[in-house]
Amino acid sequence: MYMGFGAVLDKLPDNENKDIGKILMGVGMSLLSKVGGAAGPLYSTVFIQMGKSIDGKSEFDLEDWGNALEAATQGVVKLGKASPGDKMMVDALTPAVQALKDATQQGLTLGEGLKKSAKAAEEGMIATIPLVARKGRASYLGERSAGHQDPGATSTFMLLDTAAKTWANS
Repeated sequence: MYMGFGAVLDKLPDNENKDIGKILMGVGMSLLSKVGGAAGPLYSTVFIQMGKSIDGKSEFDLEDWGNALEAATQGVVKLGKASPGDKMMVDALTPAVQALKDATQQGLTLGEGLKKSAKAAEEGMIATIPLVARKGRASYLGERSAGHQDPGATSTFMLLDTAAKTWANS
């Protein structure tokens, strides 16, 4: 992930395109080419699906972000054949999406909604600790995977928390 986001940072200064969708899709392609294992394709899917959802926009609001994250979650579910409770990044994404929908219905600001989304992702991440992994590499551990926090849910929370902190006053 470190190398992948390093590649993203290297490309962003050259990106004169203000289309958020295209920027997010470019992030996805960078992650796909630089991040190994299952994380590369999964996070690439997250950013590409978000980009497709926001394509053509130079600004976004809370509803746009919620729709984009929902598209990302659907992409991850399809690619990983995962569902909540499988001890995967979906366990953080799903409650984060619901929190965004709730925040949109409540008329919250982008910053407030992102904070609620990050908090929900954190709770989803923590909830993976007692689970037995049913998908992915951790599933090879069987019962031994219980008692450990899922790395995909953890990195998902970290990304959403960073977004919330970045746009906290939006």
